[in-house]
Parts: sequence; C-alpha cells; structure tokens
Amino acid sequence: MLQMANYEFIRKQHFLLGKSIRQISRETGYSRQVIRKALTSTEIPVYQLSKPKPKPVIDFVKPIILEWLRQDEQAPPKQRHTAKRIYQRLVDEHGFTGGESTVRRYVRELRVSPPKAFVPLDFPPGRFAQFDWGEVTVHLQGKQVKVQVFCMRCTYSRKIFIKTFAHQKQEALLQGHVDAFEFFGAVPQVITYDNLTTAVKKVLEGKNREEQERFIQLRAHYLFESYFCDPGKGHQKGQVENLVQFAQRQFFTPVPSVSSLEELNQILPL
Repeated sequence: MLQMANYEFIRKQHFLLGKSIRQISRETGYSRQVIRKALTSTEIPVYQLSKPKPKPVIDFVKPIILEWLRQDEQAPPKQRHTAKRIYQRLVDEHGFTGGESTVRRYVRELRVSPPKAFVPLDFPPGRFAQFDWGEVTVHLQGKQVKVQVFCMRCTYSRKIFIKTFAHQKQEALLQGHVDAFEFFGAVPQVITYDNLTTAVKKVLEGKNREEQERFIQLRAHYLFESYFCDPGKGHQKGQVENLVQFAQRQFFTPVPSVSSLEELNQILPL
C-alpha cells in the first residue's frame, strides 16, 4: 500500500509536471496499476460533515485537456486536437479510464465557453491564499451561542469564502477547504496558515512542520502546498486576518437570529 507521501508525489508528478504513467513507473519502480490507482482514487478526502462526493474521472484530466487546447491556439488549424485525439492521448499517456463521450462533452463545453483565468491584484495569479478561523456570536434557535467562521482569501483576486461551523475540529477545517475550492472554481498553489493543531502535529526547526495525516491527505488530493507562519507572526497572513474582522462587522452585525447554521450560511459569500 502506498504511503501518503508517495501518493502525493505520484499525483504531483502526473498532474503538475505532466509526466505519463509509463514515465512515473520507470522513475519510481511502482507498477502502472499502482500509479493508475493513485491517480484515479476517489477515496479521499472523506469527511464527516457531509456525504462524500466522488470526484468524476474527467476532473482529474481537465487541466491536461485545457493545456492541450491552449497549445492548439498556436498550432496550424489542421494540426489541432480533435476530441477523439484528446481521448486517445488521455488513454495512452495518462491511463484515462473514462468514456470518449465524456471527453467529447467536456471539450465541447470548453470550445463554447472557455474558462476564465483564475484572476487575482498584487500576487501572482491564482497562486496564493490565506486561511484563518474567526469566532462570532449568533442567536441560534433563540439561544445566544458562539460559532466558528472559516475564512479564506485569495491574495491576488481578493476573492473571499466564508462559512460557519459549530466547531474548529479537523473535519470542519477539511470540509471548509473542499467547499472553498468548489466556490473559487480553482485550487490555490500555496495556502498560508497559523500553526493550528488540526493541521500541524509538531513545529520543527525553521519552516518545517510535521503535519497531521488527514491534512496531508487533503493536500495530496488537491495538490496544493501549505505554508505555516512563524509562531507568533500572525501578520504573515494579514489579508485573511483583516477578512475575519471584516466578516464580523459586515455579516454578523447586528447579531443574526437564525434557526440553523445552514440558514446562517445562506447570507454569507459562499
């Protein structure tokens, strides 16, 4: 069975560096079957707050298809990819197990409505995001209670995602990420955090951290890097700390009265 570090390595080699299953097998010694399983696995992330949502097989190769079509823009018209050719390459080079009709449908969608770039204002586009928890008081079913506010901000576009949870336990942290990525329509390359215990098992020397196993699973699945602030240096993620204060004033003043967190989340930018 693959260790989580090797699982993450294989997925990065394929989805970020564009290496084929054959090449990864040759370089790592793992069989193509093992590598293919790591690339198509839908077993993680699995969290307790909501039913698991299996990731369609096509989702794993969407970045590859998009890149090929962008390269086609510079190629002569007669030497551009057809949907059939894209499907053939996905099967041969990336071990794609989905159907040709699925590929054709996605290619048609891209050609009708090309995706907008992940547009972020003073950081490299789509690269950085910051995360922090906040806490607010609300009237929930007539009782005054404290709820936790998951806040994430993309540092280039300043696009924000805010969602309330009953607690800051690990499953809330992980599910919040899944929901944020779905909301953004993209996954930032690097996300900055405090040294929260739900993500960090132990602070090591310098920037090194021993991370929690399930947090590593999340990173391996979505292929982003974690950057942890120096202890006591919360200003290193100042944008999201400002977001927490903004959310408290903008969305929770006056103190809202709701019957459930689901109702509360309806008024938030998510």
